[in-house]
Amino acid sequence: MAAPVKNLTKDALSKVVTKIVEHFQPEKIILFGSHAWGEPTTYSDVDILVVMDVEGSLIRKEAEISRIARPKLVPMDIIVRTPEQIHYRLKIGDPFIQRIIREGEVLYERRVKEWVAKAEGDY
Repeated sequence: MAAPVKNLTKDALSKVVTKIVEHFQPEKIILFGSHAWGEPTTYSDVDILVVMDVEGSLIRKEAEISRIARPKLVPMDIIVRTPEQIHYRLKIGDPFIQRIIREGEVLYERRVKEWVAKAEGDY
């Protein structure tokens, strides 16, 4: 059984996102599962989808991100998919990916950040 997730704060989640963004420059990071759906239990893990271009093994990239970004003693599943894989899974009607996209909590999106930086630079 997984260790209980106690005090999973927005600040702690923000630190995970910051580490992922700084080290891997993803397109998007989405929180999904019980923490996003508002149904976590004491033993719920934290589920994160990282959308990014990957050369080589997705499993190795998931392990690398987990090693760098996951807080100690916090059970966390990090799933990595390329933008092309997400597009394809949505096109074929994958209910798992559809729910993540529809109901997940977007924690980071590169295009929005780039737009804000450009807009701030215009003034």
